[in-house]
Amino acid sequence: MGKIKILVGLGLVLALFPLRHGNAQSDGIQIPTSERIMSRGWWPTKGSAAREEYVGSAACAQCHKHKVQTQKTTPMANTAMAPLDSTFLTSRPKIVGQLGPYHYDLVHNDKQVQYSVSNGKSSASGSLIWVFGSGEHGQTYVYEQDGTFYESRVSYYASPQALDLTTGHSPATPSKVEAALGRPMDPDGARLCFGCHTTASTTHYRFDPGQLIPGVACEGCHGPGSRHVAAMNLDPDVSGPKDILNPANLSPIDSVEFCGVCHRSRIDVVLNRATGLEDVRFQGYRLETSKCFGTGDARITCIACHDPHERLVRDSGAYDKNCLACHAAKASVKAPADHYAVACPVKERDCVTCHMPKVEAPSMHSTFTDHRIRIVKAGAPFPE
Repeated sequence: MGKIKILVGLGLVLALFPLRHGNAQSDGIQIPTSERIMSRGWWPTKGSAAREEYVGSAACAQCHKHKVQTQKTTPMANTAMAPLDSTFLTSRPKIVGQLGPYHYDLVHNDKQVQYSVSNGKSSASGSLIWVFGSGEHGQTYVYEQDGTFYESRVSYYASPQALDLTTGHSPATPSKVEAALGRPMDPDGARLCFGCHTTASTTHYRFDPGQLIPGVACEGCHGPGSRHVAAMNLDPDVSGPKDILNPANLSPIDSVEFCGVCHRSRIDVVLNRATGLEDVRFQGYRLETSKCFGTGDARITCIACHDPHERLVRDSGAYDKNCLACHAAKASVKAPADHYAVACPVKERDCVTCHMPKVEAPSMHSTFTDHRIRIVKAGAPFPE
């Protein structure tokens, strides 16, 4: 019975989101990330290119200096780093926390950051090798033992400024101190985590974090740049990109699912059955469930409001122009037939504060803007 239910469920998903093999760009058809990265063309986290095809952001800066400079300041660019490169860790001599019977310590010196746990009778420890997360919401830590990567059982959360259970870990109290330190990352899990937090961690379809580029760098989104650099060096006067992907040219659905590789697209969430209050942090999925998204509208994509080369704009009023492009009382541009755009009867300022409310993800001790654009009714349950 279990297998039958799974097959029926998948059949329903495939009916709702028809798949298409071939090029990674789908012409408006929703495709799981697992299908996208096996298709032709570049897609984020694709691991087919050789390591030598990646040239690094310094090469990109030769022509795109400003974009590279500002992108380096974004959380995406700083979503993975060596422990001693984390100013949060190095600015504090010691970080401590308590979770049930276990006491946790993060202590650094000039050579390493030591992560340890004790229950008063026994202890376990590991030397951190990676920090995941810019620290804006929090940070999770990775250590290695006997060739296996481990994810720390506790993470640091910015809002309470404290260590607490890492999102996704079981709240049950471990019986062994080694399990209280962290859990092993299976090969697929490690590849996926590093794929979204770093650049070029998988090459020639082989996970090889020893040569990765920390954070999401230029080539994490645009693809390996060696051919593009060579082409532009040969003929720099030819306008337009050569041998490189410009995500700005993607169709609306492709554009959202491009970002959704790491920020989660609708079909990826449904296939992984990850729905619930915590999915408010999956911006791509939430955006695609908006009524106004329809079959895709270039005015309702991630990059319509956010420039991935710049830090996030915190002023809610800065987004009004995007909303009023369709919903102004005297709109100069008519919305497509499948995007009925009535003017808001309440106000024409700070639209997102009402229609994209802040929602707390309890396990992350943080609030996220819900990208499911809607009319929010008081007391209504969180919409799946």
